[in-house]
Formats: sequence, structure tokens, C-alpha cells
Amino acid sequence: MRFLRRDLDEPDSRILPQMLIETLSMLEEDCLILAPGEVPIFITPGAESLGILKDAKIQSSELLATIRVVRRTHNQQVGKIEIPRGPIGEGKHELTFKVMPLTKDDLVLVLISDESEAQRVHDVRRDFVANISHELKTPIGALSLLSEAVLGSKDDPESVVKFATRMQSEAKRLTDLVQEIINLSRVQDSDPLQLAQEVSVEYIIREAIDQCQISADNRNIAVTYSESTDARVLGDRDQLIMAVHNLIENAINYSPENTKVSITASVDVGIIDISVTDQGIGISESEQDRIFERFYRVDPARSRQTGGTGLGLSIVKHVAAKHGGEVKVWSIENIGSTFSLRLPIYEPSTESSK
Repeated sequence: MRFLRRDLDEPDSRILPQMLIETLSMLEEDCLILAPGEVPIFITPGAESLGILKDAKIQSSELLATIRVVRRTHNQQVGKIEIPRGPIGEGKHELTFKVMPLTKDDLVLVLISDESEAQRVHDVRRDFVANISHELKTPIGALSLLSEAVLGSKDDPESVVKFATRMQSEAKRLTDLVQEIINLSRVQDSDPLQLAQEVSVEYIIREAIDQCQISADNRNIAVTYSESTDARVLGDRDQLIMAVHNLIENAINYSPENTKVSITASVDVGIIDISVTDQGIGISESEQDRIFERFYRVDPARSRQTGGTGLGLSIVKHVAAKHGGEVKVWSIENIGSTFSLRLPIYEPSTESSK
């Protein structure tokens, strides 16, 4: 594990013993060491990425109060805090911390673990398995019935072709479903801000459009993006492309042929808004709160025709939350819908840890 050492410029600067650094490197928890005045002199990369510090200052008033109690009492303290993953959205880091005196009246060690995340992943997996078992039954059952039909029609070539064609369709549906399950599992299990990279929004949009071009051409749908932006975001490049791809693919699937899907990118007070607008069937107001649920489909019959899995928008929601952002929807039935993926813009000059 690589550590960032912060040695202070003030007179009480110190270099931490190598033995201490090696010991901390063997711990599973992230940590920081604070000098008097709650000034960090040692920070693990994971602790920085959690957003506990900003401009070298602790952001949680509860954690700050606990540290001061430890300084005053010289006794170890434990607690839990929630740290927003970004300036918008509902995504949060739910953290357990332990604060202990490292040296008398001087250095304090803070250990941070994300035990609640592990529990959340366990709960998600449990519910997910129940949903998957139900969803997989349909295409698997269809393949079983169709294979029996093929065997029973072996002397009728036309029927064999008919049933075999339907088997291909169901097999593709099953393949798409399994791939979406894998994608969602990866998004739910990973934390893109732990090993984040700087990504161009322009690249994300262009790449997502390219991935959807065949689907659009097959239905004579024009996908337009005439703007450009120099905004950049911090996170997992592949997850971000997948999120925008899912929004565009969803717009294509729920739009009539010979219509248009428009993509725009706009900046508002440190937030990039990537919007995808279609001329499709729209979504009723009563369903707009449910469309981001796993396996929920606005039009099940249309989903069967297009091969929709009901997981695409759920993946978008998870990607947005994990990147400190959010996804919003505006829609009117029989008019169309606009989905907006909103993410914090990455500005290196304001990142104290960079």
C-alpha cells in the first residue's frame, strides 16, 4: 500500500518512524495521524478519497469533537459518521472510526473502516439473488419449451426454423441479462473513488454514442450531440461510459423509429449535467419513482421486444451515487423523456490532496 506523508512546515514538524509506517501498512483500515491543532501529518490514500479532509481540515464535526475528547481524556474513543460522496446526490460513505492517543499530549491516530459498506453489499447480494432467480426462469423456461418444440417438429423444416429463431432470441436475452447482472454486481461491489482517475466528459459521451450507434441505425434513430465540453470528472472511466451508454440505449429502445435522441452537456456551479432526451413513449408520474429499481420495466412487452433487462437504469443510479452525483428524470407520456446524469466536476486546483 502506498502512503502519503505530510510533514508540517511549522516548528513542531516531525518525521514519523519507519517502523510505525510499516506497522500501519499492515492494517486493513485507512488511517491518519494528527498533530496538535488537528493538522494531518500522515494520511493514507484511502482516507483522502473518502472525503474526510478538505483543504487539510477534517470535515466531520462529530469526528473532530471525538478527537478533542481523546486529547483531553487520553482515552480511546469509537464512533460512526456519514460522509457525502459528493456535493449532490444521496451517495454517502458510512464509516466506523476509532481514535486513540499515539503520544501523550501530541499525536493522535484515527483508524477508519467501512464495515457498513460490507453489510450493505451483503444485503444487496441477498436481495439480488432472489431477484435473479426469478428473472432467469423466464428465458431458461422459454429455451426449454422451444427445444422440445424443435424436437417435435424435426420433420417440419419451416417449424424448426421458426422455433430455432425464437431460441436465438431467447438465448440473446439470457446473455444480455447475465452481462447486465455482472455489470451491476461490479458497480455495487466497487468504490470508484478509491482508485479514481481523471476522465474527460467529452470522451465519455462520444464513446457511449459509438457503442449505441448500431442499435440506433437499426431503428433509424438519429443520435445527436452537437456540443462540446472541456469538463472533467473523477472516477471509473468504464463505469461512467456504461452509465451514459445505458441512458442512450434506453432512449433508443423506448423511441419510435425515425425519431431523434439528443444529448447535451451543460455546467452549473461545479456540476456537469449530461442529459439524454428522446421522443418516446414517456413515463407516467406514478412510475417515475420506480424506474431505477432493479428489474423494473415501464413497458414489459416492449422490453421483451427490445431485449431490455430492467437493470440499465439501476446501474446508472448506482454509478451516479458512487461518483458523488445523481440521476434525474423528466417525462411526459407520449411526448418523451429526459434523463440527466449529474456529476461533480473535477478541478485539480481545488483538490488539496493532489
